[in-house]
Amino acid sequence: MSSPEIASLSWGHMKVNGCSSSYKDCKVWPGGSRAWDWRETGTNHYPGVQPADLDEVLKKGIELLVIGRGMSEALQVPSSTLDFVKQKGVEVRVLQTQKAVAEYNKLAGKGAKVGGVFHSTC
Repeated sequence: MSSPEIASLSWGHMKVNGCSSSYKDCKVWPGGSRAWDWRETGTNHYPGVQPADLDEVLKKGIELLVIGRGMSEALQVPSSTLDFVKQKGVEVRVLQTQKAVAEYNKLAGKGAKVGGVFHSTC
């Protein structure tokens, strides 16, 4: 099963290939995607991405995780969250969202087992 490419990204709007709806923030993995609703885990720009935000994607058999911190990189990614990902044996890359989407799509296009979480505003 391959990771779906992200078809488009603009402020507050993301479209994933194979999905009829669009997202503000999203999670993607081999074979699927869904909205990333920060309210589920109490996430906010600070302290940022929590292990609970990533657990679902990490359980999808990925080898690499790309995290998009937002257009202005306002979303923080604590070192404890990065340690959590690495303890699962998954490589992680944290980038500004436009760069993160480009990196994710490049890896997905090569057939890598890649997942991602992307914040599309600040």
